[in-house]
Amino acid sequence: MIDRRAFLGGVLVVSAPVVLPGLTAGPAAAGPAEGPAELAPNVFARLDSGGRITATVPKPDSGQGVRTLVALLVAEELAVGPDDVRVEQAPGDTARYGSQSVGNSFSARSLHQPMRTAAATARCLLVAAAAARWGVPVGECSARDGAVHHGRRRLRYAELVRDAAALDPATVPVALTPQAEWRLLGRTRAGRVDARDVVTGKARYGIDTRPRGALVAVVLRPPWIGALVDTVDDTAARALPGVVAVTALDPATSGQGGVAVVARTTPEALKGRDALRVTWRGGTPTADSRVWLDALEAALPPVPAAPGPVAFEATYRLPLLAHAPMEPMNATAHVTATGIDVWAPTQDPGGLRTQLARQFGLDAAAVRVGTALTGGAFGRRIEPDPVLEAIACSRVAGAPVSVLWTREDDLRHDSYRPMSVHRLAAAVDAGGVPTWRSHGVSTWGLTVLPFFTPDVIKRSGDQFPYAVPGQVDVVAGPAPLRTGFWRSVYAGHFQYAEEVFLDALGRRAGLDPVELRRRLLPADSRLRRALDAAVARAGPVPAGLTRGVACHDDYGSVIAVVADAEGDRVRRVTAAVDVGPVLHPSGVRAQVEGGVVDAVSTVFGAQVTVRDGRVVQTSFRDYAWARIDRAPDVDVVLVPSDAPVGGLGELAFPPAAAAVAIASGREVTGMPVTAPVG
Repeated sequence: MIDRRAFLGGVLVVSAPVVLPGLTAGPAAAGPAEGPAELAPNVFARLDSGGRITATVPKPDSGQGVRTLVALLVAEELAVGPDDVRVEQAPGDTARYGSQSVGNSFSARSLHQPMRTAAATARCLLVAAAAARWGVPVGECSARDGAVHHGRRRLRYAELVRDAAALDPATVPVALTPQAEWRLLGRTRAGRVDARDVVTGKARYGIDTRPRGALVAVVLRPPWIGALVDTVDDTAARALPGVVAVTALDPATSGQGGVAVVARTTPEALKGRDALRVTWRGGTPTADSRVWLDALEAALPPVPAAPGPVAFEATYRLPLLAHAPMEPMNATAHVTATGIDVWAPTQDPGGLRTQLARQFGLDAAAVRVGTALTGGAFGRRIEPDPVLEAIACSRVAGAPVSVLWTREDDLRHDSYRPMSVHRLAAAVDAGGVPTWRSHGVSTWGLTVLPFFTPDVIKRSGDQFPYAVPGQVDVVAGPAPLRTGFWRSVYAGHFQYAEEVFLDALGRRAGLDPVELRRRLLPADSRLRRALDAAVARAGPVPAGLTRGVACHDDYGSVIAVVADAEGDRVRRVTAAVDVGPVLHPSGVRAQVEGGVVDAVSTVFGAQVTVRDGRVVQTSFRDYAWARIDRAPDVDVVLVPSDAPVGGLGELAFPPAAAAVAIASGREVTGMPVTAPVG
């Protein structure tokens, strides 16, 4: 998040809480001033002499709709329609734009204030310019529909750009539009700004990037976990038409290792890869995920001493999961005499630029990172390995190179969500209501961030919202393969086990699952209000269906999920969510729907398994993500709230997965519920 000092330095504006109604912006002017043909008081919003509004989006859009949100924020403060705002993606540059990382459900929380302030600055300058032109107090003027109004007089923004650009932003007080006066934010089901381009194929994703003269590279990757290149016979590959270069990749500096084939076209590169003769050494060719899971269970911390008899104990086993975005990993790079140009669907263009400059000993100005539209990320694209591969290939080929991963590459060489095993125990009162709990967790840390110690894992995952005292213990050993961020990170592990356990505990005592949760939540809590809203919207359990309920409190937001299923077919999911002020209702619904589909997929079969050192799954044929016929109806209730703006992208998955598993009617011992784990 950009801090106040950095924001003020970037936008060159002093903000005040109110516009002084009696302020007159200087003497009347006879006509437009001579000056710049563009009003650009900050790095986020600008107007050209034709009145066209451009909003610069500092964070990548990987499907979460941040570009649409920015357009709404800017349109609201400039008093125009969302279609009047053109969005432009910012390059990687933390000095200008602050943190550009997309993760931890933080985009809306970090952008809403800076983007609104940026647009409000432009609006207040335009109003001040109009007031000066008319010789009237600023407080008598108002902006709406792309113009400044004073009584029956009206000046379009285009007519005021030069005058406004000549003003010193530091002399014009800036006030944000009060929430009670919002016309767009929270009040419109605005579609995505790029929806037409996406459905017509006009949108350009990272995988579509082809600079002039670009070559294509694919990589022959290690056949088992941790294998290193031993010998390479590339004679046949180099003899093929179109093959330009073959190079071994050092996993210490150039991604995950392997042998890259650079060619003029993708088919030629793939043929070249098939023609390679490579031997491998090292690694763990006998690795088996079932053995890993058993070892994690054996390492579980013991159940601590309870204040009374333990009424119920259960163990849950959770598998490896791949990210499997619709757009496989890719990156394009061009190493030149003056630096490095990168085009990548990354979750952190600014951080990537900083990392590359440090790794290759360059000034930041010598590294240029263009941010492409991203076909899904879910935590995977925070990592730079495709970019490092593209840089290594470009250095060898002397030209821009686009590295493409096949679907099999993507699934078999991911940074996976770690496996975990959970042992939960509880003591209860005479009515079966829990009075004490323990939760022991055995898992791995994240190889992408070694500082994910047991304490950090606990703080990330333990978001237990109910009034039950207890103890949570985590043990975390080193991961035997690459592990990384996966939507909701460790909360997806902890909350799944805790909600499934709480449901089983209540059912053993004959307690209604909703009433049990209501008893354990404060009467005035946001989460209890969300639970009541979800249950009220869902209504009685339909005949022939089984219901599951789960709750979650994280990222400054709360959500309650009710799932109704007929065996393994989830028919309907109702989710009530409180994210504070709702900025983009359609975006909220889309994020909840995405979390529900992830839940249905992982509960009913999707998992990654390892046999003989190799990931078994190679495509969506055997990584069983939910098809459209398995997607339930999803009804999202927006719960009114005066809480600060909260996060959402990772919020829905943990409770949706638990509610869906409970609704299956099966005895839940882990995830998935339809197959052995691991």
